[in-house]
Amino acid sequence: MANKRHITDRPASAESRRYKGHWEIDTVFGQGSKHCIVTLLERKSGFILLGKLPDKSTCSLNKRVIKLIRRHPGQFKTITADNGTEFHQYAAIEEECGVSFYFATPYYSWERGSNKNVNGLICQYLPKNQNMAGLTQARCETIAKKLNQRPRKRHNYKTPEEIFYA
Repeated sequence: MANKRHITDRPASAESRRYKGHWEIDTVFGQGSKHCIVTLLERKSGFILLGKLPDKSTCSLNKRVIKLIRRHPGQFKTITADNGTEFHQYAAIEEECGVSFYFATPYYSWERGSNKNVNGLICQYLPKNQNMAGLTQARCETIAKKLNQRPRKRHNYKTPEEIFYA
Protein backbone atom coordinates (compact mmCIF):
# COMPACT_ATOMS: atom_id res chain seq x y z
CA MET A 1 0.00 0.00 0.00
CA ALA A 2 1.57 3.22 -1.15
CA ASN A 3 1.82 6.18 1.23
CA LYS A 4 0.76 4.25 4.31
CA ARG A 5 2.02 5.56 7.65
CA HIS A 6 3.99 3.26 9.93
CA ILE A 7 3.03 2.86 13.58
CA THR A 8 6.27 4.58 14.62
CA ASP A 9 4.96 7.78 12.96
CA ARG A 10 1.85 7.78 15.14
CA PRO A 11 1.53 10.70 17.60
CA ALA A 12 3.15 10.10 21.00
CA SER A 13 -0.26 10.62 22.63
CA ALA A 14 -1.47 7.42 20.96
CA GLU A 15 1.32 5.39 22.51
CA SER A 16 0.98 6.92 25.99
CA ARG A 17 -2.81 6.36 26.23
CA ARG A 18 -3.14 9.73 27.97
CA TYR A 19 -5.75 11.07 25.55
CA LYS A 20 -8.83 9.59 23.96
CA GLY A 21 -9.25 9.30 20.21
CA HIS A 22 -6.59 6.76 19.27
CA TRP A 23 -8.03 3.44 18.11
CA GLU A 24 -6.88 0.00 17.01
CA ILE A 25 -8.79 -1.95 14.36
CA ASP A 26 -8.92 -5.62 13.44
CA THR A 27 -11.19 -8.22 11.89
CA VAL A 28 -12.34 -11.49 13.46
CA PHE A 29 -13.43 -14.40 11.31
CA GLY A 30 -15.68 -17.33 12.02
CA GLN A 31 -15.74 -20.60 10.13
CA GLY A 32 -17.87 -21.84 7.29
CA SER A 33 -18.81 -18.50 5.73
CA LYS A 34 -17.37 -15.19 4.51
CA HIS A 35 -19.09 -13.30 7.34
CA CYS A 36 -16.89 -11.65 9.97
CA ILE A 37 -16.73 -8.69 12.34
CA VAL A 38 -14.60 -5.58 12.57
CA THR A 39 -13.41 -4.54 16.02
CA LEU A 40 -12.45 -1.00 16.98
CA LEU A 41 -10.79 -0.44 20.35
CA GLU A 42 -10.16 2.99 21.84
CA ARG A 43 -6.70 2.77 23.44
CA LYS A 44 -7.15 4.98 26.54
CA SER A 45 -10.54 3.73 27.73
CA GLY A 46 -10.67 0.23 26.26
CA PHE A 47 -14.05 1.15 24.74
CA ILE A 48 -15.07 -1.27 21.99
CA LEU A 49 -17.14 -0.92 18.83
CA LEU A 50 -18.11 -4.01 16.83
CA GLY A 51 -19.43 -4.14 13.29
CA LYS A 52 -20.88 -7.06 11.37
CA LEU A 53 -19.44 -7.56 7.87
CA PRO A 54 -20.88 -9.79 5.11
CA ASP A 55 -17.30 -10.40 3.92
CA LYS A 56 -13.79 -9.03 4.41
CA SER A 57 -13.79 -6.84 1.32
CA THR A 58 -12.50 -3.29 1.56
CA CYS A 59 -15.92 -2.04 0.45
CA SER A 60 -17.78 -3.83 3.27
CA LEU A 61 -15.20 -2.84 5.85
CA ASN A 62 -15.10 0.82 4.84
CA LYS A 63 -18.88 1.13 4.79
CA ARG A 64 -19.24 -0.31 8.31
CA VAL A 65 -16.27 1.57 9.81
CA ILE A 66 -17.52 4.89 8.44
CA LYS A 67 -20.94 4.21 10.03
CA LEU A 68 -19.33 3.38 13.38
CA ILE A 69 -17.14 6.50 13.30
CA ARG A 70 -20.09 8.75 12.40
CA ARG A 71 -21.98 7.47 15.45
CA HIS A 72 -19.18 8.87 17.63
CA PRO A 73 -18.34 12.29 16.15
CA GLY A 74 -15.12 13.87 17.35
CA GLN A 75 -13.94 10.67 19.04
CA PHE A 76 -11.50 9.49 16.34
CA LYS A 77 -8.04 10.94 15.73
CA THR A 78 -6.04 7.89 14.64
CA ILE A 79 -6.65 4.24 13.78
CA THR A 80 -3.89 1.64 13.80
CA ALA A 81 -4.37 -1.46 11.65
CA ASP A 82 -2.46 -4.55 10.60
CA ASN A 83 -1.57 -5.06 6.95
CA GLY A 84 -4.60 -7.14 6.00
CA THR A 85 -6.07 -6.69 2.54
CA GLU A 86 -9.35 -5.47 4.05
CA PHE A 87 -7.55 -2.25 5.06
CA HIS A 88 -6.05 -1.49 1.63
CA GLN A 89 -8.61 1.24 0.90
CA TYR A 90 -8.01 3.03 4.22
CA ALA A 91 -7.61 6.38 2.42
CA ALA A 92 -11.36 6.46 1.74
CA ILE A 93 -12.04 6.31 5.50
CA GLU A 94 -9.43 9.00 6.12
CA GLU A 95 -10.99 11.28 3.53
CA GLU A 96 -14.57 10.65 4.63
CA CYS A 97 -14.00 10.90 8.39
CA GLY A 98 -10.84 12.96 8.89
CA VAL A 99 -9.03 10.22 10.81
CA SER A 100 -5.40 9.19 10.17
CA PHE A 101 -4.51 5.52 9.64
CA TYR A 102 -1.25 3.95 10.80
CA PHE A 103 -0.04 0.42 10.13
CA ALA A 104 1.78 -2.03 12.36
CA THR A 105 4.92 -3.80 11.24
CA PRO A 106 3.96 -7.01 9.40
CA TYR A 107 3.94 -10.05 11.75
CA TYR A 108 4.45 -7.89 14.86
CA SER A 109 1.06 -8.53 16.48
CA TRP A 110 2.29 -7.20 19.83
CA GLU A 111 2.29 -3.69 18.35
CA ARG A 112 -1.50 -3.86 18.62
CA GLY A 113 -1.71 -5.97 21.76
CA SER A 114 -4.78 -4.23 23.17
CA ASN A 115 -6.85 -5.16 20.15
CA LYS A 116 -5.62 -8.76 20.23
CA ASN A 117 -6.61 -8.95 23.91
CA VAL A 118 -10.11 -7.65 23.14
CA ASN A 119 -10.48 -10.18 20.34
CA GLY A 120 -9.88 -12.83 23.00
CA LEU A 121 -12.66 -11.34 25.15
CA ILE A 122 -14.99 -11.36 22.14
CA CYS A 123 -14.36 -15.11 21.78
CA GLN A 124 -16.27 -15.54 25.07
CA TYR A 125 -19.37 -14.54 23.09
CA LEU A 126 -18.37 -15.65 19.58
CA PRO A 127 -16.22 -18.80 19.72
CA LYS A 128 -13.57 -19.01 16.98
CA ASN A 129 -15.21 -21.99 15.27
CA GLN A 130 -18.63 -20.33 15.07
CA ASN A 131 -20.21 -19.49 11.74
CA MET A 132 -21.03 -15.75 11.74
CA ALA A 133 -23.59 -15.81 8.92
CA GLY A 134 -26.49 -15.50 11.38
CA LEU A 135 -24.83 -12.82 13.49
CA THR A 136 -26.58 -9.44 13.39
CA GLN A 137 -25.34 -5.91 13.99
CA ALA A 138 -27.72 -5.73 16.96
CA ARG A 139 -25.99 -8.77 18.52
CA CYS A 140 -22.59 -7.14 17.88
CA GLU A 141 -23.79 -4.05 19.73
CA THR A 142 -25.05 -6.17 22.65
CA ILE A 143 -21.66 -7.89 22.93
CA ALA A 144 -19.83 -4.54 22.78
CA LYS A 145 -22.11 -3.11 25.47
CA LYS A 146 -21.43 -6.06 27.78
CA LEU A 147 -17.67 -5.65 27.30
CA ASN A 148 -17.85 -1.86 27.69
CA GLN A 149 -19.72 -2.27 31.00
CA ARG A 150 -17.22 -4.78 32.44
CA PRO A 151 -15.00 -3.18 35.11
CA ARG A 152 -11.27 -3.22 34.33
CA LYS A 153 -8.45 -3.45 36.83
CA ARG A 154 -6.32 -0.99 34.83
CA HIS A 155 -9.04 1.64 35.37
CA ASN A 156 -9.30 1.02 39.11
CA TYR A 157 -12.42 -1.07 38.37
CA LYS A 158 -14.19 1.60 36.36
CA THR A 159 -15.71 0.44 33.09
CA PRO A 160 -14.48 1.38 29.61
CA GLU A 161 -17.85 3.08 29.12
CA GLU A 162 -17.29 5.31 32.19
CA ILE A 163 -13.80 6.30 30.99
CA PHE A 164 -14.90 6.86 27.36
CA TYR A 165 -17.82 9.13 28.25
CA ALA A 166 -16.08 10.94 31.16
